[in-house]
Amino acid sequence: MSSVRRPILAACALLTGLLTACTGIVERQPGTRLAVLNAGGTSLGYVNTGEVSRELRGTVAVEDGVDLATLNGGRAVALTLRKGLQQRDVNLQNPQDFPALTPTPCLVQTAQSAARDRLLTLSQCVENGPQTLALYNADLSLVWTTTLSVTPPIPSTDIPPTRLAVRGDTGIIARAALGGGSEVVVVSRRLQTDPVQDGTPLVGTPQPSAAIRDLAPFGDLIYAATDSGVRPLLTTGVPDAQTAVAAFGNARVDRLWAGLSGTRTLLAAWRDAALSGNGTEPLRLWDGTRTTAAPDVAQFANLRDVTLDLNGNLYALTPTTLTGYDTVLGLNQSTWSPALLLGNLNDARALTWLVSAQ
Repeated sequence: MSSVRRPILAACALLTGLLTACTGIVERQPGTRLAVLNAGGTSLGYVNTGEVSRELRGTVAVEDGVDLATLNGGRAVALTLRKGLQQRDVNLQNPQDFPALTPTPCLVQTAQSAARDRLLTLSQCVENGPQTLALYNADLSLVWTTTLSVTPPIPSTDIPPTRLAVRGDTGIIARAALGGGSEVVVVSRRLQTDPVQDGTPLVGTPQPSAAIRDLAPFGDLIYAATDSGVRPLLTTGVPDAQTAVAAFGNARVDRLWAGLSGTRTLLAAWRDAALSGNGTEPLRLWDGTRTTAAPDVAQFANLRDVTLDLNGNLYALTPTTLTGYDTVLGLNQSTWSPALLLGNLNDARALTWLVSAQ
């Protein structure tokens, strides 16, 4: 940018409070670090969005990595390994283990609350075998754990996946049901008035449901990706058959991601291209209020993960690439300003945002 243009833009920003109102141009804010689980879950590294480098830095070897989540306002990362949960600092060092589960777990996924103060993780060592849920606080303390029996579903070509969600001290697991569709189990911490006070949670009766493809927290709600659009969960844990997010329509959605980006919470939805039979499918983004069709961010053939940072950016991870998009410009002007951050990844699995080390 020329030395002449800088003061012009600065003056315009002072007058309007918004650079986009003057020029339609927003410079990416420095300070976001993106942690990436790469190489099939065996390598963890980071990239700083404000730097020119397009290589993963600070890489460390990990064993059977599964997922990543942001902790402590971006100053730490939760790393889900098959053998347990770890917290690491922004440099991906100083691992601290969450309380271990017994027997040795086989963690397959972890969900985080909208407030980022709870982590719900699932251990399942054998397909269709028992499922152990564990709820942790972000301070590494264990809230509760319980083991659920599983009734294997009838084999079919499109069995709903197992998905988790957490809100406060309540965990939700949606899994394939014997007779088709999904079933939802709600697990919650017992009230002080409950006569049973042995540390075990209260496990609800499985509730039959339409097929649930994914779950995501959005403010005080949890949304479900279903074959008829994106729907909020009722208190029973099942999707509301009478209410859908109009911006996503009534077509099938397979994946959801939510997060605070800038000053608002956003919800991203994607139809898995491998399941739809199309070459690519659009990633769509909802601002929580729009009733017209949610805009397309970009088309993807294989989307592994999405994260939304506090600076108003969305980052999309494929097996080989990491690309950033400007949600402020995209939602307001349909200009997403894509920026390729990494282009040489190898079977990347998960992504989350952190703050750069000072």
